Amino acid sequence: MIVFHVNGKEQRVDVTPDTPLLWVLRETLGLTGSKFGCGEGLCGACTVHIDGRAQRSCITQVGDVQGKKVVTIEGIPENHPVKTAWLAQEASQCGYCQPGQIMSAVALLAQKPRPTDTDIDSAMSGNLCRCGTYGRIRRAIHAASGKASPKGGKRS
Repeated sequence: MIVFHVNGKEQRVDVTPDTPLLWVLRETLGLTGSKFGCGEGLCGACTVHIDGRAQRSCITQVGDVQGKKVVTIEGIPENHPVKTAWLAQEASQCGYCQPGQIMSAVALLAQKPRPTDTDIDSAMSGNLCRCGTYGRIRRAIHAASGKASPKGGKRS
């Protein structure tokens, strides 16, 4: 039995410790917001927070989160500044990668509340968007940090 916390609730799962965390979240716990993209930790669609750090759940074994705190996209409140900025900036196009993008952005802003473009590019470089909405994603992160107005204009 593996015990860990997901979105503030203790979870007990009876799976083998080498099961990918992504599959436990999606198939065992029914939290389908984290997406399967590449299965190799390269695209970022499966990003979750583990003890406050953005990590790829497709390459994280559930046994490695024993006793830890996991937050999925479902655990980020709807009124979180990143989620509201995402909507205001219309950052999503197809939306498939966006849960992972948002999770990486939330982790970035927790570490750097006022990131530069370079900080954003560095933190988000492992998150792929096939639709190419990187400019809107960057504007949404700036908006969430308070650096830009809700529609992208720079504040003075």
